[in-house]
Amino acid sequence: MAVLERILLIITLLALLFTSSIADNEDDNGDDTKVEVSKNQGVTYDGRSVIVHGGRELLFSGSIHYPRSTPDQWPDLLRKAKAGGLNVIQTYVFWNGHEPVQGQYNFQGEYDLVKFIKLVAENKMYVTLRVGPFIQAEWNHGGLPYWLREVPDITFRSDNEPFKHHMKKYVKMIIDKIKEEKLFASQGGPIILSQIENEYNTIQLAFKEKGDSYVQWAGNMAVSMDTGVPWIMCKQRDAPDPIINTCNGRHCGDTFTGPNKPNKPHLWTENWTAQYRVFGDPPSQRSAEDLAYSVTRFVSKNGTLTNYYMYHGGTNYGRTSAAFTTTRYYDEAPLDEYGLQRDPKWGHLKDAHKALNLCKKALFWGTPTVQKLGPDQEVRIWEQPGTSTCAAFLANNDTKMAQTIRFRDQEYGLPAHSISVLPDCKTVVFNTHMITAQHNSRNFVRSAIANKNFNWKMHREVIPGELGNVEHEPKELYDLTKDASDYAWYTTKIPLSRRDLPMKKDIYPVLRIASLGHGIHAVVNGEYIGSAHGSKVEKSFVFQKPAKFVEGVNHIALLAYLTGYADSGAYMEHRYAGPRSITILGLNTGTLDITPNGWGHQVGIDGEKKKIYTKEGSQTVEWTQTGGGPPLTWYKGYFDAPEGTNPITIRMTGMGKGMVWINGRSIGRYWMSYLSPLLQPTQSEYQIPRSYLQPTQNLITIFEEEQGDPKDVEILLVDRDTICSLVTEYHPPSVRLFESKGGNLRAKVNDFKPKVELTCPNQKQIVAVEFASFGDPFGACGSYSVGNCSSPASKEVAEKFCLGKPSCKIPLDTVHLSNQNDACPNMKKAFAVQVKCANK
Repeated sequence: MAVLERILLIITLLALLFTSSIADNEDDNGDDTKVEVSKNQGVTYDGRSVIVHGGRELLFSGSIHYPRSTPDQWPDLLRKAKAGGLNVIQTYVFWNGHEPVQGQYNFQGEYDLVKFIKLVAENKMYVTLRVGPFIQAEWNHGGLPYWLREVPDITFRSDNEPFKHHMKKYVKMIIDKIKEEKLFASQGGPIILSQIENEYNTIQLAFKEKGDSYVQWAGNMAVSMDTGVPWIMCKQRDAPDPIINTCNGRHCGDTFTGPNKPNKPHLWTENWTAQYRVFGDPPSQRSAEDLAYSVTRFVSKNGTLTNYYMYHGGTNYGRTSAAFTTTRYYDEAPLDEYGLQRDPKWGHLKDAHKALNLCKKALFWGTPTVQKLGPDQEVRIWEQPGTSTCAAFLANNDTKMAQTIRFRDQEYGLPAHSISVLPDCKTVVFNTHMITAQHNSRNFVRSAIANKNFNWKMHREVIPGELGNVEHEPKELYDLTKDASDYAWYTTKIPLSRRDLPMKKDIYPVLRIASLGHGIHAVVNGEYIGSAHGSKVEKSFVFQKPAKFVEGVNHIALLAYLTGYADSGAYMEHRYAGPRSITILGLNTGTLDITPNGWGHQVGIDGEKKKIYTKEGSQTVEWTQTGGGPPLTWYKGYFDAPEGTNPITIRMTGMGKGMVWINGRSIGRYWMSYLSPLLQPTQSEYQIPRSYLQPTQNLITIFEEEQGDPKDVEILLVDRDTICSLVTEYHPPSVRLFESKGGNLRAKVNDFKPKVELTCPNQKQIVAVEFASFGDPFGACGSYSVGNCSSPASKEVAEKFCLGKPSCKIPLDTVHLSNQNDACPNMKKAFAVQVKCANK
C-alpha cells in the first residue's frame, strides 16, 4: 500500500510540474494568472471549459501530423508553434502507417508517435490525440490499412462484428502503448484529450440503426480504456456521455449549436486554415483576418479550445495521399509546407492569442451579457460584478461596411467583418481586421551547387507481352494491387482478319476503355497510343484513341493507375477502380467487346520490382543518354546537396506525371500536366527533406508516365526572406504593447503611435529596401504598388531606419515623412515597406 501511495504521489508531482511549466511559460501571450477551480490533478471538464489539473486555460491548438514531416523537422515545427501562442498540438494516429501488414507494427522514423508526443511535452504544450482509427485527413484510405478490406464479411465503421473486433484491438494497442510511456495527463504526461471516430454524423444515416448503435459502441469502448482524460467526438451530435461532441468548420462561433449536454464545454477541433488541394484545383486561400475573426468570435461566445487544421500541413510523401490529393498539404497554413512562418497569418494569430489571453480572468470568472447596437453590431461582455474584472468584444458582423459604435460613453470604429478586443472594457488592444504583424513572401532560389550537372540518363519501362494470372475479365484495380503499387498491367491478344479491318488506309479502329478510375495508359502492338484519367469529383472516365490494329494477332497492354485510395464516405470497402468495359470500334465487322477476352495481370511495373530507384537496383538495368524519352520512361541523375540550411524543393518543369525518388526514398507523386482552370499546374514544386540527402552524389530517379524531358528540372532553395509591413495612421496599438498582471491590463510603453515593424528571420539583416510608399499603396507583400499619392521620401526614410539592421521600427509620424511634399494632406495614410533579408 505504501508503494502504491508513493507511486501516486510521484505521478501527482509530475503532473503538477508539467502543468505549472506550461502555466509559467506564457511567454508574451497574455494573462499571468492561472484560473484554479479545484484541487483535482486529473483532466475533467464542465460547461465552461476543460479543467487541467484543477485549472482552467484557454487552449489554442494546432494540427501537426508527425508522418507529414521528418523527425529532424519536428523540433523546429513545435518551437514555432509554441512561439505562435499555441499550448496544444493535435495529431491523428495513422493506422495504416503503424500496422501496414496485419500484426506487424511500425513505430520507427516518421511514425515514431511516442517520440513526437515527448517532443511536444519538451516544448511545454499539451496534446490532443485523435486515435480514430478512421481519420480521413486526405490520407490514403482514411488511415485504414488495406488488409482490413479483405477481412470476411466486414463493413467499415458500422455495428459490424469483424470491424469492431479489429478497431478495438488497434485502439487498445495504441492506448496501451501511450499508457506504458505515461503520456496521458493523468499519468503526468501531455495528453489532455483523446478522440474516437471522426465526423461520423456525415455518413451515419447510411447505416441506419447500425450507425446509431455503432456510435454508442465506439464511445463506450473508448471510455472503457480508462485513460484518465476526456474523450471527444467531432461533429457527432449524439456522442454518448461522457464524451464531448465538438465542432469542425470555418465559423463554429456561428454554426455550432453547442455540446449535447450543458455540462460539456464548447470545443472546436478543426478550424480550417485554408482548403486542401487536389490535382486540377486552383490555389486556395483563407485570410489571416477571417481566421482571427472566427477564433475571437468563438471565444467570445463561450469557446475555450480552438484548433487550427492545419497549423502545419507538410507533405504526403510516397503514396500516402488520398485519391487525387496533391503531395503538398495545407501549404497555406500558418507554417507552410516547408515549416516556414507564413506571415501575416502566423503573426496575426499570435496577436489574437495574446489578446484573448489578456481576457482570460474575465472569461473564466465573469458573467456574459450581450448588447445589440445595430442590425449587425453587438457587444459581448464578460464581467464579474463588484470587481474591475471585465472584458468586451465589439463586433461588426456587417461584411461590407465599417461602422462606428458607442459603448460605455466612448466611440469605437470597427472595420467590416471585425471584432475589437477590450480586455478591460475600455482599451482596444486588438482588432481582427487590423494587422500589425509583419508580412512575408516566399522565394524559390535556384541552387548553385545542386544544378551543376545531373547527367541525366534514361531507361524505358518494359512493356509486357502476354502475362500470366489470366482471368476471363480484367480484375478490379484495388483488389488487384492491394495498395502495393499505384500501377497494374492488363494484357490480352486479339486475332483480326483482313475483313475485320477498315479498307481505307487513313481510317483506324478506335480502342475504347470505360474505367472506374483513376487513370490508364494504352499500348497496342508495342506502340503507345495515349492516356486518360478521371478527377477527384468524377473518378470514372472513358478513354478513346485510334490504334494501328493489324491483320493477325494484336497485342494490347493497358497500364492502369491509382492516385491513392478514397478517404471518406460510407462503405469504403466497396469502392472500385480500373477498366470495366473494353471495346474496339470501327471494325468492318462492327464493335468488338473484348472485355471477356481473357486478360493477364501484373501488379506494379518492372522498374518498381527491380527497385531501380535505388543505387543497387539501378545497376540491374541499362541506361542510355537522354534528350527526352517516350512515355513510360525512367530517368536518373545525380546532384550534390544544396548550399546552406534552407529547405529544398524540386521544380518539375518539362515533366508530365509520375513519381520522384531521392536516394531510394519517394518524395511523392507529381502531376504537372493536370492543369487548373487557371491553366497552371496545381503543384509545381515538391519538397526534398534534407535528411534524405548525403553531401554528394545524391541519386534522383523519376518515373515519367507521359512524355517528358528532365533537362529543365531544377532544385531550389526556399526562404521567406522578403518581409513587409503595411500600417495605417489609424491602426490600433499592437497587442504586444500590453500585458496583464494579476488580471489587470497595463501598458508596457507610453508610446502607442502606429509604427512599421520589421524583423528578419534567423538573425539575418536587412540588406535592401525593395519598396516603400507612404500614401495610399496597395497590393500584397511581394507585389506592392504605389497608389495615387506617395511621399517621395518614403524609400529614403525606410533605408535610414532599417538598412543593415536585423530589425527596425519606423514611426508613421516621423518628421521625415510628414514634412515632405504631402501629396494627400487630407487623408489618413498608410506606410507599406518591403525589404530583403540576408546573411551579411
